Amino acid sequence: MEKLYPITVEVNGKQRAAQVPARLSLVDWLRDELRLTGTHVGCEHGICGACSIMLDGDPVRSCLMFAVQADGHRVTTVEGLLQADGKLSVLQDSFCEAHGLQCGYCTPGMLISSQALLDKTPNPSEEQIRDAIGGNLCRCTGYKQIVDAVKLAAQRLAAKK
Repeated sequence: MEKLYPITVEVNGKQRAAQVPARLSLVDWLRDELRLTGTHVGCEHGICGACSIMLDGDPVRSCLMFAVQADGHRVTTVEGLLQADGKLSVLQDSFCEAHGLQCGYCTPGMLISSQALLDKTPNPSEEQIRDAIGGNLCRCTGYKQIVDAVKLAAQRLAAKK
């Protein structure tokens, strides 16, 4: 019988406690145990960015972390980007309006990386946007619409203030 380890992780604003095996990846815990399937499993080597989540506000690859490593930390998945009333966030809505998604497989990782950028840099340059999403592979959009979506979100967020 495999030994289980207790963890407590704040996931999308809620404390979650679990008993997990030492080698359970964070992405598998999020998807299989918590049913937060917005975080996608892509390459499982940290290359594609589809599994990106925010750990204490910074984007990380959840396929490269074990769930036990998240103990005591704050995790935000793409589901956690929604507004409190369940509506799309400004960034998510901007992705829709600017056609920043096509097949949608990279979209959760792109949203996480973009949100982390906007949280730290409210008015990013195109170079900063491209740098922030540079670790996320997209095979459909050509990235221009994604960059446009992040610019649009930054403009909308600035107008709200």
